[in-house]
Parts: sequence; C-alpha cells; structure tokens
Amino acid sequence: MAIDMLYFAWVREAIGCSEESVEPPANVDTVAGLIDWLAERGDGYATAFADRDRLHMAVNQEFSTPDAPLPANCEVAVFPPVTGG
Repeated sequence: MAIDMLYFAWVREAIGCSEESVEPPANVDTVAGLIDWLAERGDGYATAFADRDRLHMAVNQEFSTPDAPLPANCEVAVFPPVTGG
C-alpha cells in the first residue's frame, strides 16, 4: 500500500523533506500505526513524532483521528496546529 506523505512546518524541518511516498508493512492500517512506523525510520522522524498531541493529521484532505483506518493509496498530511492573529 503506497501512501503519499505531506509534512508541514516544524514536522517538515525535523524530517528534512516536505513530501515522500512510503510503503508501510501490511499490519500498519491506522493513522496511529503509520505514525508509529514512521517514528522508527530515524532520528528526524522520531523527533517529529515524539509529541503526537501537538500534531494534526489529515487523510485525503479530511481531518483525521489517530484510530482512523488508512485507505489504499491515500495521502496523509501531518502538521502542527495553526495559530495566528
């Protein structure tokens, strides 16, 4: 299952890229499982996903919860909360 990942703000800076295509193992079937798997890919990923309460995720451009299932060939965006004035 190929997943297009999009990273924004400090998540992008920690990982070192703004987008990539990944192919997690078959047992990764939720957003939380995907983040767990990504966090094991290296120091930048571990840093980006260390405090998951500070992150938002979207699957195919819809806000998502950690327990949401991953559809085949989807796009997952990871970003911090947006603030501004």
